[in-house]
Amino acid sequence: MRNGSAVSYTISAVIMTAVTLTLVLVASSYTYQALEQQRGATEFDAAKKSILAFDDALRDAAWKPEATRSARFTVNYGQLELIPNVPLVVNVTGYQNASLSLSREVLTGYISYKTKTTYVSFEEGSSTYFLGSNRTLADGAASYGRASIEQNAGWVNMVLDYGVRAMKTSTVNVTQGNQTVRVNNVDIWITRINITNWSTYVGEFDLRVHTLTVATESFAGDDGNGYSLGAEKQCNISVRLGSNPLDTTSIDLDGDKVALNFVIATLQVTV
Repeated sequence: MRNGSAVSYTISAVIMTAVTLTLVLVASSYTYQALEQQRGATEFDAAKKSILAFDDALRDAAWKPEATRSARFTVNYGQLELIPNVPLVVNVTGYQNASLSLSREVLTGYISYKTKTTYVSFEEGSSTYFLGSNRTLADGAASYGRASIEQNAGWVNMVLDYGVRAMKTSTVNVTQGNQTVRVNNVDIWITRINITNWSTYVGEFDLRVHTLTVATESFAGDDGNGYSLGAEKQCNISVRLGSNPLDTTSIDLDGDKVALNFVIATLQVTV
C-alpha cells in the first residue's frame, strides 16, 4: 500500500507541476501580448505627434526655395509609407458663357502611417480628422494640410495630404486704353508633394522635406488685364484630389475683371 501511495503522490505532483507550468506560460503569454499591445498603442500616439510635427516642418519650408526641414519617427509596430503620383485637379470657371475657364492638373503624393488593429482600434470604416477637415479646398487662413485616421480591414491608417487654398487677395486699378478698370487678383496656392517611388519604412529615422521650387503661373486673359466679369461677379473653383470627393467654392468679386495666380510649391519628401 505504501508503494501505491508513493506512486499516486508522485503522479499528483507531476500533474500539479504541469498545470502550474501551463498556467505560468499562459500568464506570461498574456502579459507579453498586453505589453506588446501597450507598446503598439504608445507608438501610434507618438506617430500622430510626429505627423503633426512634420506638418509644421513642411509648412515652415513650403514657400522658401531650397529650405529643408525634418521630423523624427520611430516605427516598429507599424510602417510608414510614402505614396506618389496622386492626381490633383483644379478647375476655375466663371458664370455661364463667361470668358473665364481654366484647368490645372499636377501629380502630388501623401504620407501614411499604418498599424494593425491588434494595437489600436476604432470603428470599422470610420474616418476622423486631427488636422484640417475633409475639405480639399480651403479659403482664408484655413489649413490646407489634412491628417486623418481611418480603419479598414484590420488596419488603422493615418494619412497626411495637402489640398488647395484659394482666396481673393486684392483689387487694383489698371489703365486700359482711355479707361480705368478694376481687376481682382485671386491666388490659388498648391502644395505639391514630390515622392520618387512608393516606399515603406520601419525603424527610427528622420522624414525630410526639401523645397525644390516655388513658381507662380498667372492667367489674365488675352489682353493681359484679366478675364471680364458679368453681373454675377464671381469665379467658381473646384478641386479633386485622388479619389476624394469633388470640393467646390465660389469667390465673390467686384470691379470689372479677374486675374488668376497659381502659386505652386514643389516639395520633395524623403527619408
